[in-house]
Amino acid sequence: MTMPDIQPTVLVLTALPLEYAAIRAHVEEREERVHRDGTRVEIGRLPDTSWHVALAELGMGAERAGVLTTQLIDWLRPEAVLFVGVAGSLKDDIEIGDVVVGTQVYEIHGGKQTPEGFLVRPKALPGSHALEQAARSAVRDMPGVRAHFVPIATGDVVLADAESEIARFVRRNYNDAGAIEMEGSGALQAAHLSGQLNALVIRGISDRADAKKHRADASGSQQRAAEQAAAVTVAVLHKHRPREGSSDSEEEPQGATYGGDHIDFRGSTFHGPVTGKAGERR
Repeated sequence: MTMPDIQPTVLVLTALPLEYAAIRAHVEEREERVHRDGTRVEIGRLPDTSWHVALAELGMGAERAGVLTTQLIDWLRPEAVLFVGVAGSLKDDIEIGDVVVGTQVYEIHGGKQTPEGFLVRPKALPGSHALEQAARSAVRDMPGVRAHFVPIATGDVVLADAESEIARFVRRNYNDAGAIEMEGSGALQAAHLSGQLNALVIRGISDRADAKKHRADASGSQQRAAEQAAAVTVAVLHKHRPREGSSDSEEEPQGATYGGDHIDFRGSTFHGPVTGKAGERR
């Protein structure tokens, strides 16, 4: 299946409907497209940027995110991938409503069970340096956003007990992680294996990953966290520019240039003979 030339495109992925809605509110002139296997995206324009945004709601889980992200990358050929949504805080100083930008993402379930206990085999993927730098720059001018640039833990678990065995396991083995969520490692792995695309995970904090999670969710914290994460994502894309040479890029087009007695055709494509005529010397 081929797509029309809509570059430059950024792929923005979410797991939950409220996360999708928070990003969708920023995207104009949306059009739905359907992959031959049924995966749906909306593609639209991000105002005041050169970007087209391909927005997808994938559902929950790292394995699902990895498979579907790979499918969407192969189909849409984006320049960057962002996974955006909500997460639980793992640190006392990362509060509900804050935003965590993943400097790297840990896959927390890898290891080996032995008679001596579970031996962790840590797996981590870094977020894109270029996108992280754009995020650091963007949040300086966002007084309503409190951002943290720290690792994020990914696990197929909804953590709602800070004293549980899995919580102690994360604190013991991934003690610098600032948040926990369920999809980031799958999306980053797909981006890495698909040509090392720029990719980043941006999460708004909706709870403290403890027994009060249900109460926090009921208060509307997920909605607020999703909106904060979406706002930071949009600010990042205002800072991060498309690759040089992408259509709609603000760079000057690279085609034939004229000077002196020659024509420079570097970067040009020809479908037949080319005839030149010498101009009058002055």
